[in-house]
Amino acid sequence: MKNPNVLVGFNSVDDAGVYKIREDLALVQTVDFFPPVVDDPYDFGRIAAANALSDIYAMGGKPLSALNLLGFPPKSVPLWAVDEILRGGADKTQEADVAIIGGHTLKTKEPLYGLAVTGTIHPDKIISNAKAKVGDSLVLTKPLGIGLITTAIKKEQVEEKWVAEAVKIMIFLNKFASEAMLDVGINACTDITGYGLLGHLWELVQASNVGARVFLSKVPVIDYAWELAKQRVVPGGTLANLKFIQDKADWDRDISEEAKLILSDAQTSGGLLIAVAKEKEQKLLGRLISKGVPNSVVIGDIVEDKRCKIQVKS
Repeated sequence: MKNPNVLVGFNSVDDAGVYKIREDLALVQTVDFFPPVVDDPYDFGRIAAANALSDIYAMGGKPLSALNLLGFPPKSVPLWAVDEILRGGADKTQEADVAIIGGHTLKTKEPLYGLAVTGTIHPDKIISNAKAKVGDSLVLTKPLGIGLITTAIKKEQVEEKWVAEAVKIMIFLNKFASEAMLDVGINACTDITGYGLLGHLWELVQASNVGARVFLSKVPVIDYAWELAKQRVVPGGTLANLKFIQDKADWDRDISEEAKLILSDAQTSGGLLIAVAKEKEQKLLGRLISKGVPNSVVIGDIVEDKRCKIQVKS
């Protein structure tokens, strides 16, 4: 039986669930946790927390509280590492002005960490992925390539400077991009995580019954990710994403296999992908810069297409 207070739920592929409390207030809820993507436990805690908070920000909500979700094998993970993971999560949520009010720990075969997050939003101000309009500009707030680099970390095939660059990107809160888009007023948004840029963009165009056009030359990418793609140091999730998106995209002939992998790369704590009216594009970019999100760029636009295809241009 359908609950009329569930404004966003299982019937949607949106970023978080929304439950109406009263006419002017709704809860936004999400949960996310995963195994380590970097070696440093403190950084892992910060990354996992930033990633979990991102779904609330993508919908225009304000996260308020969180519950820790922690799994670890006690015989192989020392308690100091567990403490560091939790400290990283606590520091990142404190930066976001979010209170950790509890949690749950269990024994697992490998370390796992994340958060269950609760936030608030006005029921009339929910930003979904289903309201992109033809002519909208597509703005991306973080570069791609995280999945390739975290895979290289596991295989010990990456220089420390690229690890540091990836960590810097992953721990950066999407809070500031969310504030900018709320200031300006946008049509649709999603965050770029496990399904990669094209996978999450396809969800957006499918929900909005439109198509999209993406220009490879405009998409920001961490430099070293190109080398890793050429070497085929690629996560399984990225390969699965590319297989899924192949027939949902129209590729220019000169789009290389490496470029297809980059555009499908499974991200951890990636940026926001924002559909904004063309006339508000420059205002949004200006607000993003003023909020400290200077690498945001226009990577394409929304086009009319009942097939919901993504045109990938060079």
